[in-house]
Amino acid sequence: MPAIMIIDDHAVLRDGLKTIFSMEDDFTVVAEAETAKEALEKLTGIIPDVIIMDINLPGENGVDLTKRIKEKYKGIKVLILTMHKHEEYFMAAIRNGADGYVLKDAPSEEVVTAVRTLMTGEAVIPSSMTRTLLTMHQQPEQEKADKELTEREKEVLDCLVKGLSNKEVAEELLISDKTVKIHVSNIFKKLGVKSRSQAVIHAIQHQLVSIPE
Repeated sequence: MPAIMIIDDHAVLRDGLKTIFSMEDDFTVVAEAETAKEALEKLTGIIPDVIIMDINLPGENGVDLTKRIKEKYKGIKVLILTMHKHEEYFMAAIRNGADGYVLKDAPSEEVVTAVRTLMTGEAVIPSSMTRTLLTMHQQPEQEKADKELTEREKEVLDCLVKGLSNKEVAEELLISDKTVKIHVSNIFKKLGVKSRSQAVIHAIQHQLVSIPE
């Protein structure tokens, strides 16, 4: 059963999230924290599968905390749950290793779905932000890494931006799941990234793929 840790300085939100996940049979909330310091202390004794974290925290912010957590606990998935719609927060979170980004005005079922998605190894990136990022980070030339991608790898990358799972990519391109994993691994190496979310951000920044509507 996936274990969840909630980091937010608002008790009402923490209680709300605990209630939401208590209604799901396949999740359990094992820890909560109000500050980055408290979270790091609890992580010495409890290692959750997923951390749901706000950006605004007393002391150290959630973006910097994400980096520290991902450097020490690489297996933990981090979902940023925030009110910030500004692209700079989103970009900073992804660059620091966040696996997903959801806005606090999203329906509760969207948060649950996001956690389920992270547990499958997929990234969670709002499509509304991917389109905005494209307009803010347009570049006249594609990076050398893009030129190294094969046509099939570009097709797989396009599917990743659309949010498709490995199984869905395989069905879309009529190839095996194993072949998809190989292509994804090659894409990571060529783009110099370590996760799906980083690959998607790179693809958007450098206009390597079309943006889903």
